[in-house]
Amino acid sequence: MKLSPAQLEQFETEGWLFLPECFDAEEIALLRREAEVINRLDREEVWREKSGVARTAFAAHTYNEAYRRLAAHPRLVEPVMQLLDGPVYMHQNKINAKAAFDGEVWQWHQDYGTWQRDDDMPEPRAMNIALFLDEVTAVNGPLFIVPKSHKAGTLEAGHDLETTSYPLWTLDRETVKRLADAGGIVAPQGKAGSVLMFHSNIVHASPPNISPWPRTIVYLSLCHVDNHIRRFQRAEWIAHRDFTPIEPLGDDCLRDLARADAPAGAAATQAAE
Repeated sequence: MKLSPAQLEQFETEGWLFLPECFDAEEIALLRREAEVINRLDREEVWREKSGVARTAFAAHTYNEAYRRLAAHPRLVEPVMQLLDGPVYMHQNKINAKAAFDGEVWQWHQDYGTWQRDDDMPEPRAMNIALFLDEVTAVNGPLFIVPKSHKAGTLEAGHDLETTSYPLWTLDRETVKRLADAGGIVAPQGKAGSVLMFHSNIVHASPPNISPWPRTIVYLSLCHVDNHIRRFQRAEWIAHRDFTPIEPLGDDCLRDLARADAPAGAAATQAAE
């Protein structure tokens, strides 16, 4: 899948791009079912809220066949290759869940701020592309984005080790207010199957989900292969060390799996280990 000149210009100007309903109901049903299996696993890659519900499942593409295929899906990988102007590798892969009633906050931050400080990634030649597994609405913890904030570069940040279940390099309130006063705040919403792309220096956050509806998003953090990390202090399943360029699979790779007469659920997960 290729982005149009208008889409490329919007990403350059705004720092983000929303593509509604890129994946169909059959593909989403498969991914949602497998995410439920993954979130029940007792694995170190599955991080949980203080309440015990799943918050983030890292590196599912290394032990689940559906997510292995998603990690090389052309509708996700090719637009990022286009924007980063070359081959990419998987820096990070995660399923972020905001459980109904119990989904916690993600503080204001830039992803590249963490990748630079923790992983020694040389430049912000990396970005996120996110797939909605549930409908994202105004009430179930949507992502908040400050448009154009990527133009501010990599900002000063503090290491928050206490507020949430996952450590973040977070921005202070004065910085967020200054940027939001200039660019506003948007909360991209859409049906399951929609895709959100955003620059690694875009300022973003998400509120708690106290609604009765879950909100799960899969994030592929892709980096240009020449820009790979130099520091390996975080677990390999958080910051990957395989810099092999991703070769996009065929467009029907998920549909083929969904239609195959292979065991589903836990059996499919075990087969990919």
